[in-house]
Amino acid sequence: MTTWHLKQATRYLKTGGIIAYPTEAVYGLGCDPLNEKAVTCLLALKQRAWQKGLILIAADYSQLSPFLDPLTATLEEQIFATWPGPVTWLIPAKSNVPQWLRGKSTKLAVRVTAHPIAKALCQYWRGPLVSTSANISHQPPVRTAQKVRRTFAQRIDYIVPGPIGERQRPSEIRDALTNTVLRF
Repeated sequence: MTTWHLKQATRYLKTGGIIAYPTEAVYGLGCDPLNEKAVTCLLALKQRAWQKGLILIAADYSQLSPFLDPLTATLEEQIFATWPGPVTWLIPAKSNVPQWLRGKSTKLAVRVTAHPIAKALCQYWRGPLVSTSANISHQPPVRTAQKVRRTFAQRIDYIVPGPIGERQRPSEIRDALTNTVLRF
């Protein structure tokens, strides 16, 4: 993957586009999390209800902290022990975090990615990205760029090429306050 691909993806993100990119286990669909129109288009593309909320991925915690209530030292230790990596945490969101990101929850799902391409994309973008599996809701997640192209044809703006990670399943999801595993 070259800087050219990062520039192209970022160009589309800045104009409200939807991109696809490799993650730890599947191809993800993403957009600018603060662009309501882009998020609404992404949800329509996936046929996913907004009430479920979305995941934000980032290159490091500093990209996520503007969206989250401050962590206690205990929570910080617990969460940071799993990052970067394939564990998504539900963390209390700041009151100004848009509902289109958190859904019906007061928490926001976030992850510091370990995937080198996804991480480089967040670094180049200089912020977090919406990250949801590249599939129509209730269909199997897509694991190749070619399958993304076949599934979504001209309905997404750019596909960042590259291999997915070695995980067989999408990221584990845990609730930070209860440490309950919601998806493994």
